[in-house]
Amino acid sequence: MKNPVVGKNLGSAPSSAKGAFIVMSGTQAGTDGTLRVGVVGVGVMGSNHARVLSEMPGVKLIGVADPDRERCDQVAARLGCAAFKDAEELLQQGVDAVTIAAPTHLHRDIAIDCAARGIHILVEKPIAPTVEESRAIVAAARRAGVTLMVGHVERFNPAVQSIKRAIKDQDILSIAITRVGPFPPRMSNVGVVIDLAVHDIDLIRWFTESEIVEIQPQTSSAVAEREDIALLQFRTASGVLAHINTNWLTPFKARTVHVATRDKYLIGDLLTLQVTECFGFQPDGSYSMRHLSVGYAEPLRSEMQAFLAAIKSGESPAVTGDEAVASLEVAIRCLDARGTQSVLPHRKGPRRVAG
Repeated sequence: MKNPVVGKNLGSAPSSAKGAFIVMSGTQAGTDGTLRVGVVGVGVMGSNHARVLSEMPGVKLIGVADPDRERCDQVAARLGCAAFKDAEELLQQGVDAVTIAAPTHLHRDIAIDCAARGIHILVEKPIAPTVEESRAIVAAARRAGVTLMVGHVERFNPAVQSIKRAIKDQDILSIAITRVGPFPPRMSNVGVVIDLAVHDIDLIRWFTESEIVEIQPQTSSAVAEREDIALLQFRTASGVLAHINTNWLTPFKARTVHVATRDKYLIGDLLTLQVTECFGFQPDGSYSMRHLSVGYAEPLRSEMQAFLAAIKSGESPAVTGDEAVASLEVAIRCLDARGTQSVLPHRKGPRRVAG
């Protein structure tokens, strides 16, 4: 996908923001309650955003924007909405909310422009290429009083949500996540840590409801210019040990989560949506096993529903900008401190965790 452009130079933005994200006002939707929504960027993820939004009640998909006019026109024709050459043209239509699925280096300018116009924002992960740009987005949304949600869609995977329910009130000891697969031809400007591992960094923080305070990363570039293998070890402030194994060398996709607590052991397959719980450990080594109930819902649809619900209610969204910044900061530290142990500064005060 070619790069969508904002259409004007926005200049510099603030580089930091403190405190939790607070939604200050609701949407300015039409009198019938319909939300006018647009999508910026119609690559693989953005076209799926548009598809889901076009099917949702109470939403009118005003249009999609992308400088790749052929693809943009195709998506717009398929979904029955307008096509625009850039974000500026789309925003001029008076939308209430946008989802930003443009290349990551464009997120800050587009998001800040949206915030300045009072437009609610869902921005794909990673929120931005740097922590400074990410904080600028959070600060702009806070000043404008608009909803800002970040697309960490894995939180909405039914298997992940089943695991989250199963470990509620448990004393978590360790987490091991595997996210591997073949090299994606579309990927060119980031490696596996930012593209894949940031999902699991977010899940570790969400599962444990604790910040990551120590990292010990090992990365390698076997066949790609950027790192295509990463073995990442972490310790959270609550004492949980966590491990991420990710690469672009495995000929098939695998997405698994293992969580050990004092009372149970959970194994989740995020592709087949199967979650197994081992429990009732006995001195002789025996134990019981059961498959947990996992409903089916398209994760992206659930994510969009959560975004729209946050807009309408004015409540904090399921994945806040501050949470996304924290996960990105850990991912970047993994790249900056590869091969060494790094201790992250402990964040003071509680952090909001979506249930």
